[in-house]
Amino acid sequence: MRNKEKAMRQFIFLDRDGVINVDSSKYIKNESEFKFIPKSPEAIALLSQNGFDIIVITNQSLIGRKMASQKTLDAIFKKMKDGINKTGGEIKDIFFCPHTPEDNCYCRKPEPGLILEAKKKYSIDLNQSFMVGDSAKDIECARNAGCSKMLLVKTGNGIKAQQQLFQKGIIPDFIGKNLYEAALWIINSVNPK
Repeated sequence: MRNKEKAMRQFIFLDRDGVINVDSSKYIKNESEFKFIPKSPEAIALLSQNGFDIIVITNQSLIGRKMASQKTLDAIFKKMKDGINKTGGEIKDIFFCPHTPEDNCYCRKPEPGLILEAKKKYSIDLNQSFMVGDSAKDIECARNAGCSKMLLVKTGNGIKAQQQLFQKGIIPDFIGKNLYEAALWIINSVNPK
C-alpha cells in the first residue's frame, strides 16, 4: 500500500450533472434540487480510497443566465461535497464555467479550458488522467485537453451522447451504466487482476 501512496497520484475529472447528480433541463438552481444518482457517492469513495484525486469539471451557465447566484452555486457544491465525504470520498477541487454558450469562452466544455486550468494548478499529467461524462461535450473536452481515457456513462444524457459521438467518429474508451461501473473499470484498468 505504501508503494501505491508514493506513486504519482492519478486524476479523474468528473462532470457533475448527469454523472454525480440527477440532471434537469431546468438546471439545478438550489440545494433542494440537487439529488445524487444512486451509487455515485460510493463510486467516488471507491476511487478516492484507491488513490485517485477527483476534480469536478462542470458547465454552470445558470450563473451567466442569472438563474442563481455564486453563493447558491457554492451551497450546491457544499451539499455535493458533504454527501460524498460521508461515504468516505473526497472531491479535491471543482472547476466550473459560469458562461452561456453565446459567450464563446475557452472554459465551456467542449473547450478544454477547465481541464487545462486544473492541469496547471495541480501539475497533472493528462496522459495518466481520466474523464467521466454523460454528454458528447464532456468526451470532446477530454479529447481536446489530451486526457488519456474518456468514459461515457448512460445516466443523464449518455444514450443520446453515444449516438452523437459515434456520428463524429469518437469512441469512448468505456461506456457504462453509471459512475459506479466507470469507477470499477478505471480501478481495474490501472490495477488489472
